[in-house]
Parts: sequence; C-alpha cells; structure tokens
Amino acid sequence: MKRLFALCLLALSLALAQPREMRLFIWSEYMDPAIIKAFEQKFNLRVRIDLYESNEDMLAKLQAGGVSQYDVIVPGDYIIPTLIQLKLIQPLDKSKIPNLKNLDPKFANPPFDPGNRYSAAYQWGMSGIMYRKDRVPTPTSWGVILGPGADKPFVLMDSIREMLGAALRFQGKSINTRNPAEVRAAGQVLLSAKKNPRFLGFEGGVGAKNRLVAGTATYAVVYNGDALKAADENKNVGFVVPREGAALFLDNMAIPARASNPEAAHQFINFILDAKIGAQLSNYNRYATPNKAALPFINPADRKNPAIYPDAATMQKLEFVLDLGKDTRLYDEVWTAVKSR
Repeated sequence: MKRLFALCLLALSLALAQPREMRLFIWSEYMDPAIIKAFEQKFNLRVRIDLYESNEDMLAKLQAGGVSQYDVIVPGDYIIPTLIQLKLIQPLDKSKIPNLKNLDPKFANPPFDPGNRYSAAYQWGMSGIMYRKDRVPTPTSWGVILGPGADKPFVLMDSIREMLGAALRFQGKSINTRNPAEVRAAGQVLLSAKKNPRFLGFEGGVGAKNRLVAGTATYAVVYNGDALKAADENKNVGFVVPREGAALFLDNMAIPARASNPEAAHQFINFILDAKIGAQLSNYNRYATPNKAALPFINPADRKNPAIYPDAATMQKLEFVLDLGKDTRLYDEVWTAVKSR
C-alpha cells in the first residue's frame, strides 16, 4: 500500500513538473523564435505553433474545431468583427494584461474592436509591390501587374481583401466600397491579370518572397515586411506603394472562445506587449510596432525606413481594410469567381 502511495505521489510530481502547453496559431514567418524560447523559459511551458497564410484560412480552421485547439490567434483587423459575431473569440481579462498601457493611443481603441475588448494590437504594415530593381525601374502604378501592358512575370497575393483592394484602388475606388458594380469590375481586372501569360499564380507572402529572391518573378503583391526580408536575402529587391494607394493593416492578438489555456494566453499577450519584447518582435519581423513604449528600442535604421514607417504622403494613400458586414458576401462571390476561373 505504501509503495502504491509512493508511486502515485511520484506520478503526480512528474505530471506537475511537466511544462504546460500553449498553442499559437499565427501567420508564417511572423514570430521571432527567440521570443518563444524566452516565454517558455519564463513561464515554464511549451509553445506549439501552427501556421496559416490568410485570415480566411484561419477563420475556416477555427470554425472546423480550432476554436478549442488554440490559445492565441493573430487575426487581421477586418476579420475580428466576424470572429466576435460568430463567438469564436472571448473577451480579454485586462487585469491580466497590464502592458496594454504600452499601446500607442491610436491603436488602443480600434474601430473594429472599440476599447480592445477582444484584441490587442500586434504589428501593423501595408501591402504594395515588391520588385526586382536589377530588372525594372521603380514601379509607380498597379498597372505593371494589373494593366493590359503587364509584360514581366508577376505573382498576386492570395488574400481576398488586399488583392481586390489593389484592383479597386487601381480603378480609383475605395478598398471598402459596397458598390456591387465596382467590386465586380475589380474582379474583372484580376481575371484579366490571370489570363496574362506572365501571371505565375497566387501566393502567400513567403512564397512570393521566395520567387522574387530566386528570380522567377519580377513583381509580386506582398506585405512590406515580406519585401524587407526578401531585400535582406537579395539586395536587388525593392518595395513600393503604388500611386493609387494600397491596404493598411493592423494584426492583433486574440484568444479563441474555448481556449484550453487562457491563463497562458493572457500571459503571452502581456509578454508581447512588453516594451523591449515588442521592439524585438518588430526588429525581427520588419513591420511597424503599435507599441509606443517599444519605439525607443527599434533599430534606428528601421525607424527611419519609410517602407516600415511611411511618411505622411504615403499614409494618405493607404486605407484600412474594414469589416463590411453582409456586403462581405459580395467580395466572397467575386473572389471565388476569380480563383476558380
């Protein structure tokens, strides 16, 4: 009996000694492994990471059972109202996230989640054109990809709102238009681009980056951080926001409604919002930080880089992607037609 009791105590002690687990669902190449290691060591837990390449992929996975499989997700701005409406994410316990105070005020009360009830800002950036400087001059318009005269190999972004947004801006329309005729016309622009023999396909940012670095593509629609990483690998890679404008994004951290470890999830969000950790994240990702307390620790060269922190003139050309409620169905229909034809 004593032996059995001792064995039970040993099993219990071993179980307690095992590190807890937190599961993170995040965009690919969007997290510094050193940050994960530091978090694991500080809180004595193991972080498991799964990856996605679009907000829509992430949403589909949550609806297919992922809402109970993950503890932290990193959704884009426009998808958050949908996550809230579908009850796929839970309100944050702000008492467990004291570092929320570090957010820049302009990111602390976003229109898609007033008062940060469900989310906390992670990184922000923009879409645009990545190009090979050794092959072509700096592009000024979406026309080098979306126009009838596009004559160099190009990749389109596999993201519904950014890509339809590019086509809309190319036609002088808002990324957030609710006009069916304008959205369908943007779809026709993308269908015409698909028919161009120089079209290489739809890719996530990492895939597009690799194609440009390898030289198989001359142009690609990407997020600025992917372009800057590509430039680190090949000095002939450049990035520009076309004169017509592009999408501005704010990615955020949120906790799925049935997360198995919400305690660790809150600890993780608070950890990322630490000033020095926030700076480390942006220095790694090459995206702008929404963390005002982190700015003094950002690499000086990045802080001055307009491809990361755009000037006022560029900011005026950028447009936040907003949730369109029931009109989202129109974009879904047009995008499905573009991808399937």
